[in-house]
Amino acid sequence: MKMDFYIGPCVLEGRDFALGMAERLVKDLEPFKDRINLHFKGSFDKANRSSFTSYRGPGLEEGLKILQEVGKTFGIPTITDFHLPDQAASVAEVVSVLQVPAFLCRQTDMIHAGAVACVKHKRDLKVKKGQFLSPEETKNIVDKAVSAGLSKAQIILTERGTSFGYNNLVVDMASFQIMKSFGVRTVHDATHCVQRPGGLGTATGGKREQILTLARAAVAAGADGIFMECHPEPAKALSDAATALPIEQVKDVVAKLLAIKEVVG
Repeated sequence: MKMDFYIGPCVLEGRDFALGMAERLVKDLEPFKDRINLHFKGSFDKANRSSFTSYRGPGLEEGLKILQEVGKTFGIPTITDFHLPDQAASVAEVVSVLQVPAFLCRQTDMIHAGAVACVKHKRDLKVKKGQFLSPEETKNIVDKAVSAGLSKAQIILTERGTSFGYNNLVVDMASFQIMKSFGVRTVHDATHCVQRPGGLGTATGGKREQILTLARAAVAAGADGIFMECHPEPAKALSDAATALPIEQVKDVVAKLLAIKEVVG
């Protein structure tokens, strides 16, 4: 079975930027095309920025146009997050995977709207486990989505760390086994897990050097896929600059994670 990888920039920084990144990722990961399912990731809006003045993205309409072009140009599925229930239908018309942000994972209307849209358009619903939620509690998310008609095969739960004191996140590797027991796929969010929320005052800090370490552990623990954000010049990224993986390192990281996946089966 192929391993799912959701890779791309935190936020869409324009059409040419997104197309250029997608082209680079497709080219670099071509050697693994028979072993991975590559999804291009990019947000049209970052609604939870630390500062009011931070760049949020091109917006729903323009962002979906960019993602649609990426998908058609390179023949790859796409994924993006939505922030309001009434955005789900429009997003599902374009992308292959709808993502519910961690802070909204308990919002029943979000889960229901996303599930309904995914049923209609035969999409997958990926929900990030909130930093405040135990893995056991994610069963409620699954139950909400299933009650709206979505099959468990279309549901993906994502581990992105749990708040531990101030400005720090800790990944419980047992989460994957617990969440998989609900009959759904699980994904490790390799770059958000190393964040230090609000660690820079008006921006989020992070521990980029720990990305591969935790991702390796997650794959060994049974994660079905990996979500990670990258950028050609992380220091200049308009969102999550402290944790974006340099795009030139993506190929090596994917290779190392696939090697572990082959061992654990």
